[in-house]
Amino acid sequence: MKTIRILLITLICVSSVYGRDVKQFNTDWSFKKAENLPKTLNEEWQPINIPHTWNAEDMQIKKDSYYAGEAYYRKTYTPGEALSGKRIFLRFQGVASVAEVYVNGKLAGNHKGAFSAFTVEIDKLLQYGKENEIVVKVDNAARPDVIPINQVLFGVYGGIYRPVELIVTEKVSLVVTDYASPGIYISQKNVTNQSADVSIQIKLENKNKEAQDVRVIETIYETNGKIKAQQAFPVKILPQGREILTRDFEIKNPHLWQGLEDPYLYKTVVQVESNGHIIDEVVQPLGLRHFELRAADGMYLNGKKVPMYGVCRHQDWWQSGTALSDEQHDTDLAIIKEIGATTIRFAHYQQAERIYAQCDSIGFIVWAEIPFVNRVSGKEADNAKQQLTELIRQNYNHPSIYVWGLHNEVYSPYDYTVALTTDLNDLAKSEDPYRYTASVNGYGSVDQAANLNADVQGINRYFGWYEGEIGDVEKWITNMEKDFPGYKIILAEYGAEANIDQQEEAVGETGRYFSQFYPETFATKFHEIQWGIIAKHPYLLASYVWNTFDFATPVNTQGGVEARNMKGLVTFDRKVKKDPFYWYKANWSKEPVLYLTQRRLVNRENEVTPVTVYSNLGVPQLFVNNVEIKEFSKGTTDVHYIFNTIQLKEGENTIETKIVRDGKTYQDKITWIYSPENKQAKGISTPAKNTKEHVGL
Repeated sequence: MKTIRILLITLICVSSVYGRDVKQFNTDWSFKKAENLPKTLNEEWQPINIPHTWNAEDMQIKKDSYYAGEAYYRKTYTPGEALSGKRIFLRFQGVASVAEVYVNGKLAGNHKGAFSAFTVEIDKLLQYGKENEIVVKVDNAARPDVIPINQVLFGVYGGIYRPVELIVTEKVSLVVTDYASPGIYISQKNVTNQSADVSIQIKLENKNKEAQDVRVIETIYETNGKIKAQQAFPVKILPQGREILTRDFEIKNPHLWQGLEDPYLYKTVVQVESNGHIIDEVVQPLGLRHFELRAADGMYLNGKKVPMYGVCRHQDWWQSGTALSDEQHDTDLAIIKEIGATTIRFAHYQQAERIYAQCDSIGFIVWAEIPFVNRVSGKEADNAKQQLTELIRQNYNHPSIYVWGLHNEVYSPYDYTVALTTDLNDLAKSEDPYRYTASVNGYGSVDQAANLNADVQGINRYFGWYEGEIGDVEKWITNMEKDFPGYKIILAEYGAEANIDQQEEAVGETGRYFSQFYPETFATKFHEIQWGIIAKHPYLLASYVWNTFDFATPVNTQGGVEARNMKGLVTFDRKVKKDPFYWYKANWSKEPVLYLTQRRLVNRENEVTPVTVYSNLGVPQLFVNNVEIKEFSKGTTDVHYIFNTIQLKEGENTIETKIVRDGKTYQDKITWIYSPENKQAKGISTPAKNTKEHVGL
């Protein structure tokens, strides 16, 4: 590790002294909502730091009461005289959703799209040695030419809600404004344990008046700092256009990136040298791997079959919106890792750069997509193509990504949608021929033209929630197996709402979507049944639970809560992991799980009731009021234990489960209160007394 630290420090010092200088540009901003800046320029501004959103509260609390429109951010910047003659850029990682950047009152650049990064060059508009005013006009109102064209499925929180960077380069540099990409693209093919073919494409620019002779150095490092491969070559860069160069490497005996099992990362460093000095440098990850989806079989990573235990993730947090810290992003990934997921669908838009980088390091297999969702306007084609290009170029080098998502449930006008999604697939394949593409529908049928234009078809199904009964998913899968053999099919979404403040003992096979009563206990039954079926059908190459976390839906009321979707396995504030969370953890995770369900349904109305235990440690012991209960039946999977016809006494009942393994005791304990009077007060639970959310795990 010492070697790695020394190497990194050396590279950073070389970069800051001789080449690219990247600084955070997030403090001492001012903010105000306004529809016309010139008239309101001198009014009071609110001091803020980036990341920031103005919708952190109003988009989460009350249906249809949020502000969507124009707002302004302002900051001063005084570049030293020594920076005159350099190239200076502002790189915004995320501004929702339309941005215009002004320097000293002059337009420097603009961008349409809430979720991808963009870069604006500002050096020509700066006064050196003087204070300069930077103003960013931001507008998050829905519009037909920018995807998503509405805020129905999720909220587009207004603001500069991801970090901003100030980048300074020499006049000769790796390209900074190629859709805000790193300017280098690392491709790989023929990856085996014996060798891997790697190509590094770089894009160079020269803003001098004359051609420049430089040397390019491309180095691939092991994690211990040793050089795995290196090439250096001279280049003459003309002042016209961009110089695009590709060099090939053959990596012998590569250490492969094997997902969660072994997420090994090489480091690729591309340097530009002039007159013996490094004048620019970019560092990117390299994980050598080969993804293969085999129809009716599953995912093979480097020839080894890996389970695709999937969840979806929306990025917003309660009372933070989308203006998240690194710690919040990391918390989400830690929770996803805890549940035992191996793959994540980052829906329905490009997510923070830190997320993809952390997935590389952790070993998640990632589905990345653009926000072409829900509705079609007929005016969004150019923007959809722009955002897909940005998604791919900005994230091309992340080894964790296996598929690019083109659209989700967009239909009418149908012929227009078919044509546009076909164009998007062609664009994705032109930008990146080495990864899969996916399109998603909610029809339930495989032969929809809008979804036959990608490598993989994702299908969203909510049997037992929006249609039919929970178990109907079995017939749906078996019919596809019979009628569409050889297709690559993924269950891209499935789930049910779960309000932890709504509880019910007896639940049926059909949820009450239109009732505003969404008991957690129904969602628990839903997931117990559906995962039990899904797990038996390799025809589905992957499945993704919708959703890991509750999130805001600012135009809807669900489960009696305004502006909320509660299909999450974890509450919006990340504080409570619902019963279905532990169901998946018991089925997926290698960590020990022993868990009693219905801990929030404290006040019981049935004197005789079943008790359910999730255990991946083997057969659990169950004690009711200190009396051991030995008779049980197995549920839908091997971790599912149901103790039937448990007799409760009137008043407080202690339910406890234990297992001893390898000298360690695992236990979980809850309290139920039975009273015949509870029949008149069912629905809203009372928190359990003196119990932890989860004991002994």
